[in-house]
Amino acid sequence: MRLLAFVLTCLCLLPPTAGAQWLPGQATEAVREGLEIGTSTSEIAITSDFHGADLTIFGALSNTDQLLLAIGQYDVVVVLEGPREDATVRRKERVFGIWVNTRSMTFEAVPHSYSMSSSRRIDDLATPLELTDQGIGIDHIPLTPVGFVGDGSNLGEFRQAFRRLQQGGGLYDRNPSGVRFVSSNLFKASLRLPANIPNGVHTVRAYLFKSGIFVTDKSLPLRVIKTGIEQTITDAAHEQPILYGCVAVALAVITGWGASLIFRKE
Repeated sequence: MRLLAFVLTCLCLLPPTAGAQWLPGQATEAVREGLEIGTSTSEIAITSDFHGADLTIFGALSNTDQLLLAIGQYDVVVVLEGPREDATVRRKERVFGIWVNTRSMTFEAVPHSYSMSSSRRIDDLATPLELTDQGIGIDHIPLTPVGFVGDGSNLGEFRQAFRRLQQGGGLYDRNPSGVRFVSSNLFKASLRLPANIPNGVHTVRAYLFKSGIFVTDKSLPLRVIKTGIEQTITDAAHEQPILYGCVAVALAVITGWGASLIFRKE
């Protein structure tokens, strides 16, 4: 007993070891994975010969589980979201031989453009509920109608029509293999910018998943601006609409008069 008491006394007098200490019954806090991203440029300039471009995003993971990383349990989704605005979808029907707009629905604050790349097919990456909660993917973008009153029977139809129109116009795009890991913790992603990409501040956002569960995300702004004569015309149309209209009418009159002089018959 004296020997046991001596040993316990010596242990109590020992200095504490460096690092975190864990006591029985004390909850442990797991270290959460981190995510950092960077873009190849912070500004896209649109000129008269702009036919679209590719945007490269670089990223790094931290505090990852090396075993899960080795067996491919980490996935990354990278998205470029355009400026958000209300969007109206109209349904045309044939009435007495004429196609007219009969019904419409306006969705609140939806991204004007949406380009997405992922490390694999997004449907295999996480559950639909997880994707819907985070609003990731073309099929999971929240489409909330403005002032909607009804039984909801046409809601799904208008949502599908909106997605179909955006994809048909090249504004919504997805690449299921656009993200690839260049090393254990580093990845590279490529996003396609359509030729008709809207002006304004866009958002580059990366999402990290572990075993199908959302972990964290990171976002950066990206400016898309017109340059040259295109920007001058756009500024004039918005800042001085009356002068812009008068100049447009004058140019149309002069062009028509000049054409009549050139092509008139003697």
